[in-house]
Amino acid sequence: MPVTIVLGTQWGDEGKGKLTDLIAADMDFVVRYQGGHNAGHTVVVDGESFALQLIPSGVLNESVIPVIGNGVVVDPGVLLAEIDTLASRGVDTSRLRVSGQAHLIMPYHIELDRVAERHLGKNSLGTTKRGIGPTYADKAARIGLRVQDMLDPKIFRQKLDVVLKEKNAILAKVYNRLPLSSDQIADTYLNEYAPRIAPLISDTVSLLHDAIEEGKNILLEGAQATFLDLDHGTYPFVTSSNPTAGGAITGSGIGPRNISRIIGVAKAYLTRVGAGPFPTELFDETSDVLVERGREFGTNTGRRRRTGWFDAVLLRQAVRLNSLSEVFLTKLDVLDEFEVVKVATAYESEGERYDSVPYHQSVFHKVVPIYKELPGWRCDLSTVRKRSDLPKEALNYIEFLSAQIGVPITMVGVGPSREQYVEI
Repeated sequence: MPVTIVLGTQWGDEGKGKLTDLIAADMDFVVRYQGGHNAGHTVVVDGESFALQLIPSGVLNESVIPVIGNGVVVDPGVLLAEIDTLASRGVDTSRLRVSGQAHLIMPYHIELDRVAERHLGKNSLGTTKRGIGPTYADKAARIGLRVQDMLDPKIFRQKLDVVLKEKNAILAKVYNRLPLSSDQIADTYLNEYAPRIAPLISDTVSLLHDAIEEGKNILLEGAQATFLDLDHGTYPFVTSSNPTAGGAITGSGIGPRNISRIIGVAKAYLTRVGAGPFPTELFDETSDVLVERGREFGTNTGRRRRTGWFDAVLLRQAVRLNSLSEVFLTKLDVLDEFEVVKVATAYESEGERYDSVPYHQSVFHKVVPIYKELPGWRCDLSTVRKRSDLPKEALNYIEFLSAQIGVPITMVGVGPSREQYVEI
């Protein structure tokens, strides 16, 4: 079977873009299947860093057709800006294809996201305020506008007039905001965005199934991660889509029998951006070291990430939820300085031990990790390229994690560049 899924197993920022870029050379299509420009992938090629938001990481490989699938929400202005930025750096984006069924992020989605988050105050969810959640909400309510609507100005204006009447009422009466202009929005989307995006719009479901029948290789690339999943994440501190393997199927239109390999990406430690529970979170100098060595600041937001030790309980759950066949462990080199590294193997709360993630949020918010301490390797891994050159302490760490999560760790990252990895 020719279809591989790459997804995050923690709270995002695991380095999915690096793995996607690594294996893209063997792929004919790389498909983004959910999320929006609230998620960023950073890929380093020949010392040059590319920060991607909407366009799949495979765009950096000239033989790959990058596809934005039906499960993605698209801000056309952001997409065009990313296309222009890549073009200015010599990257050809003409191969890009965008599903006509993907939903459009509209100006009222962004405005509602901003004012609603401010309105929540201390109970805010940590959203990036880019309109992602409101767009998915409209999709579920069946009042959303889709990419294909930009090809039919009459339908676009009809749908916009209906939904904007409701949105303006909410903005004015609930949040005391000025109404948005339907004519201005329509002019921007139909006259500025549509002419440039129209050549890219495609029936991506047929495109991908034709490719499968031809024996082509397809990579489905997720944004965010398992524990930001709308159903299986740490709700309500989650994203508004399904980054898990099930979301890859619905967000691409490729059925489960076509999936041959599901690779989970995990950091050798743990990070999180925004609010929500984090059992292994650190608040001491160790956290500062992880932030500094790992450059733990958001690709899109610039926010400092929260950091903590590796959580094997979460990873075991991610293996179950996604039917992972293997794990790619990133940023192992960030741990180079530590004399001791810790792994949470279980939780404890009110005298009870939990070897799996508690289903009730009130329990999960209060659990204390039970750690296993392992000796660090105290040497530079950034130049290592062969398994035999890894110090035994690093190998022991990898093998311990693999035993804890129940699937093999097949590769480890030892730096940000494309070539900085080791096959295990």
